[in-house]
Amino acid sequence: MTTDTQAPVQRNKRKLALLGITLLFVIGAIAYIAYYILVGSQREETDNAYVGGNLVTLTSQVTGNVQQIRADETQLVEAGAEVVALDPVDAQVNLRQAEARLGNIVRQQRERYADVGRYDAMVAQSRLAVTRAADDLARRLPLAGDKLLSGEDIAHARQTLADAKAAEEVAVKQAAATRAATAGVGLTENPAVLAAKADFDQAWLAARRNAILAPVSGYVAKRSVQVGARVTPGMNLMSIVPLDQLWIDANFKESELRNIRIGQPATIEADIYGGKVTYHGKVVGLSAGTGSAFSLLPAQNANGNWIKVVQRLPVRIALDPRELKANPLRIGLSTLVTVDTHDRGGQTLGLAMPATPVYSTQALRQPMQEADALADRIVQANLVK
Repeated sequence: MTTDTQAPVQRNKRKLALLGITLLFVIGAIAYIAYYILVGSQREETDNAYVGGNLVTLTSQVTGNVQQIRADETQLVEAGAEVVALDPVDAQVNLRQAEARLGNIVRQQRERYADVGRYDAMVAQSRLAVTRAADDLARRLPLAGDKLLSGEDIAHARQTLADAKAAEEVAVKQAAATRAATAGVGLTENPAVLAAKADFDQAWLAARRNAILAPVSGYVAKRSVQVGARVTPGMNLMSIVPLDQLWIDANFKESELRNIRIGQPATIEADIYGGKVTYHGKVVGLSAGTGSAFSLLPAQNANGNWIKVVQRLPVRIALDPRELKANPLRIGLSTLVTVDTHDRGGQTLGLAMPATPVYSTQALRQPMQEADALADRIVQANLVK
């Protein structure tokens, strides 16, 4: 074959190769456009997403010295388990003092109720004295007219009657004051007795609260309390993290939020497991403000050196509890979140507050009926005559 015939053939091959390459680019562009229209435009993805959860702070409700610490960091505690124990001596002394005060108040009120009858008797006695003094004066007045008694005797009789009436008035007022303090209620329902019972209940509660219980089941983190330390109410002792109550905070750019709705499905990949584990969740809410709006020092944009910064809004994504149990996560771990925005009929604002509590605990409840029964026994013991 001559050189003149090889040149057109090579040119044709190059044309075919260029045409093929161009065709591949065109097919690739068409495929990408189709993918973007059918799939890419229906998804929003971000790797600025982290695992969130509740950090339940364990605090003391009473003042005391730490005697025991029964759980350390990374250990699992169950709701209602005693985690920290305080020295109970002070609380026991206060409880005995409250018991003594309750008994003393009951006895004082017994005396006050008994005074009602005593003052009534004194009123009756003073009225008899008034009657006697009046009768005595009435007998003396005729004798004074007949000059058989001196004026001094009559004056003494009049003074005796006046003194008897004054004593009667005092007795009546004392009886009224005593009756006012006791009328309408029995001794066991007297306000002073009820106040003393409440003080006893408070001392009983303080004695029980020397055992500091875990309000939720979870893992201990950030323990700051030490044995022997003096703790006061509200002091942070440690944190408990319930790893079955985790979610994802995905920080989407503001330009990526237009199609995100509550209820949309999402897939999550955690860096700790990589692509081997995929979590499935759904959007449960969008934050009411960007991260910068809630920062300690919000940005001051009203100045001459303003530079626009793309803001991000936290989007909360709930996780499947079964998947979370099979592959546990930790608070703060990095994740990759993809939200399927195909269904855009949901809400963008949060739902109304539910009728039932979002979180609750029964671990801190105290059997107050036991304290009331013990207080009633103390009252009855001091009512025995």
